[in-house]
Parts: sequence; C-alpha cells; structure tokens
Amino acid sequence: MTLLEKVLLKCSEGLIAILDREIPTGKYIPLDLSVLNRDLETLDISNPSVCQGYIDKTLNGNSSSVAYGGYLERRNLYSKSPGFVVKGEEERNIHLGIDLWAKAGTKVIAPLGGVVHSFKNNTVSGDYGPTIILRHELDGIQFYTLYGHLSIESLQGLYKSKEFRAGEVLATLGDTSINVNYAPHLHFQIIKEIGDFKGDYPGVCAQKDLHTYQKNCPDPNLLLKITPPFIG
Repeated sequence: MTLLEKVLLKCSEGLIAILDREIPTGKYIPLDLSVLNRDLETLDISNPSVCQGYIDKTLNGNSSSVAYGGYLERRNLYSKSPGFVVKGEEERNIHLGIDLWAKAGTKVIAPLGGVVHSFKNNTVSGDYGPTIILRHELDGIQFYTLYGHLSIESLQGLYKSKEFRAGEVLATLGDTSINVNYAPHLHFQIIKEIGDFKGDYPGVCAQKDLHTYQKNCPDPNLLLKITPPFIG
C-alpha cells in the first residue's frame, strides 16, 4: 500500500458522505456495468435512456436511491463515443473512478477539505460535462479529487484556490443534456499527480495503460468506504 493509500484509508473509520446527507446509507446499492454483467448483453447502455432504465430498475427493485461502483470496471458504456474508440488504437474502456448514479440535482458534498485547483465544462460528447477538481494536502501528501457530470450552475462563482470545507456542498448533479449524454451521476476520482491537466483528467483508460493509471488513481473506496466491507 502506498503512502497516499494509507492516508486515504485512515481519514475515516466509516462512510464519508459525498452525496446529499439526507440519503441514508441503507439506500445505497452496488451496480455492475461491466462487460461481465450478462443482464447487459442485450442492452445498449451507451444510450443514456437505456442506461437510465437499467439503473432505475435496479434502484426501484431494491428500494434504493443511489447506485454505485465502477472502479477499474471494463465497460461497453463508451463504445459509441468517438473519443474512446479510435481506429487503429486500443479501445479505452476501463473506468478509473467510482460512479454514484442518482437523480439530477442531487447535492455533491466535499469529502475532504481542499481548495479549487481548476474547473471546466468539458462539452465533447462522452466527456465529463461540468467538472471541478480540488487540491488537498494531508500528512504532507498532496493529491487531487475530480468531480464530473455536474450541473452548469455548479461552476458559477468558482475561482482558483477557493476553499471548501469537508462536508460542505460543492455542486449538484447535472442532467443528461448537460453531462454530455450520460444518465445523471457523479464521477469521483482520486489523482496523485495531475501534471498539466486543468478541469479535466482521463477517467477511462485502455488496458495497455492500466498499470500507470491505476498507480496514479487509487481506489476511491479507500476514502469513501462505500463498498463492502466498509459500508454499514
């Protein structure tokens, strides 16, 4: 385990809320959007309406409000986005963050204190849409958290180095028309070294690049403790 992973793990002994705190823990349910999920074999989940239908079926069938998952998940979700499938290149289809699928307008909560590193509306189809990146420093280690698929209103009033306290409302989720053709959700990703990226950072990679990105983007569950065995 790296130093950053150890720091993330010890931030909390239990779940850190990253969506509206009024949504109880018991209303969270895991969601498998991987190529291994046979329920998806006859569904075109790259279509946001089809994807939303599958998510709604999962949520309603389990009396839940938030579906989560996706770290290092290999997906067909990006198969029709030109930025992910380029002729002559290996397809980018391995997800590097965790997704939390919930209703548009749901509040996004800062899980840790930090300052705004950058923000941007990434408008290319299949991208993040409105995106915020925070910079953090814990135990002398600097790292970044990325929040994608936000509402356009979430970018209003932001400026570099604006401070957010842990537990403060950072943003709200955007709808399909704003988040560039996805069902409403939060893409949350932890980044060790961000380089020259501003308001953006790859959230999906090809198999050939997985080792590099996995090393730079640790499991968000180390911090959030949403997925078993952490969730109560």
